[in-house]
Amino acid sequence: MSDWLVYSIGFSAQILFSSRLLIQWIQSEKVKKVVTPLLFWQLSLLASFLLFVYGWLRDDFAIMLGQVLTYFIYIRNLQIDGFWKKLHPSFRIFLFVFPMIIVWYTYNNNQFDIERVFRNQDIPLWLLILGSVAQVVFTLRFIYQWIYSEKKKESILPLGFWILSITGSTLIICYAILRKDPVLFTGHIFGSIVYIRNILLIKNSKHE
Repeated sequence: MSDWLVYSIGFSAQILFSSRLLIQWIQSEKVKKVVTPLLFWQLSLLASFLLFVYGWLRDDFAIMLGQVLTYFIYIRNLQIDGFWKKLHPSFRIFLFVFPMIIVWYTYNNNQFDIERVFRNQDIPLWLLILGSVAQVVFTLRFIYQWIYSEKKKESILPLGFWILSITGSTLIICYAILRKDPVLFTGHIFGSIVYIRNILLIKNSKHE
């Protein structure tokens, strides 16, 4: 597949990720507190789908790892919000098994190569470790959010989510610079602004 098409998929994913943050940010600014619109999770799932494909096409384990860890949390939040059951059953099944389909396809077509993933000439081992750690830290925000929301019985983006977001995002920006990946860099630069603003909104709302 040509590079321009691969990057198009990656940038489309980052545009969707940025759009969800922009929508969440605008709605939060209107009410002067952090809110979690349903569209945030809908765009998250679609963007994660595309970014997983992008990571697969670039043989980038760090990107694929990050998306696999959060993909099903997006689905769970859609379930909590009551939107998931509105989707057609066949579409829900497809979304559930999509990551496994990718792994199965690559394995059965002799494209699944551990050496290729973990010893990619473009990604030295130390950089792969940095990228993976960054993705894990970034992903912890959604694990934290998931546990928090399950306790509250509603989809919420608490302060801890935004603190983990800015920490993980900073690490991913460093990885993107070293990896020379414009898709990751562009998406996380914008995201960092929104993360900081949400932290300020939460702190200001607590003082009122």
